[in-house]
Amino acid sequence: MIRYPEDIFRKNDVELRKDFALLTKGRTSATMSATNTIIGNDFFAEDGVIAECCTFSTINGPIYLGKNTEVWEGTNIRGAFALCNDSQVKMGTKIYGATTVGPYCRVGGEINNAVIWGYSNKGHEGYLGNAVVGEWCNIGADSNNSNLKNNYAEVKLWDYSTGHYRKTGLQFCGLIMADHAKCGINTMFNTGTVVGVSANVFGAGFPPNHVPDFSWGGAQYGLEEYSLNKALETTAKVFARREHREFNENEKSILTQIFELTKQYRQF
Repeated sequence: MIRYPEDIFRKNDVELRKDFALLTKGRTSATMSATNTIIGNDFFAEDGVIAECCTFSTINGPIYLGKNTEVWEGTNIRGAFALCNDSQVKMGTKIYGATTVGPYCRVGGEINNAVIWGYSNKGHEGYLGNAVVGEWCNIGADSNNSNLKNNYAEVKLWDYSTGHYRKTGLQFCGLIMADHAKCGINTMFNTGTVVGVSANVFGAGFPPNHVPDFSWGGAQYGLEEYSLNKALETTAKVFARREHREFNENEKSILTQIFELTKQYRQF
C-alpha cells in the first residue's frame, strides 16, 4: 500500500523487481553495443535503445531500458533501475538503485533511490536522493537535496491531511516535489522538503521545508503567491514542447481546482 509519498521510493526496489520479471518473461533483450560493460544477467533493453561506453551493474538489482531510450557515454548505473520510453541519461551520470525514471525525461548528475515521473528534467549535475519528483518538473543545474539530517535524527515531512509535520520513521528522506514544480540553479533543499504543485523555487539559501502549491520565491526573497494565470501560461509553454501532449481544458481545470484547494497554505 502507498499511504505516504515517501512510500513511493521506499517500496520502489520491490516493485522494480516485480515489473522486470513481468515485462521480460519469455523475451530476449535487444543487442547492446560492445562498448558497454554489463555486469550480471538481469539486464533488458527494448528495441531502439542507444548506449555507448557505459557500465550497467545488475548485482544489486535488475536494469530495464525502455524503447527509444538513450544512455550517453560515461554513465554508470547500478540496479535496480528502470528507464522508461523516450528518456535520456546524460554523459557521466551516476545512478544508484532503486531508481525509476519515467517516460520523456532527461536526467544527469547523481541520483539515488528516486522516482521521477514522466516529462520531468533533472538534466545537470547535482544530487537527488530518496526522493519523488512528479510530472512536468524541472530541476535547475547544480541543485541538490539533503537526505540525511546532520544530527541523524528521524526526518519529518509536511502532511496536508493534518496541516503539520509528520514523523516518517526514516533516517534517509530527501525531496518530495509535486507536478509542474520548478527550481532554479543551485537550489539547496533541506532534508525532508515538500514542494507543492506549480511552485517556482529560486534564490540563495535553503527554502522552507514546505513550499506551498503555487508559490514563487525562496529563502532569499521570501515566498509570494504564483498567479494562476502566469502558472497556466508557463504550463502551456511546457506542454508545447511535447507534440503528442495537449494542454487542454481538462488539464487547466485540474490546476485551477488545486489552486483553489490550497489557498489556505499561501498565507505569506
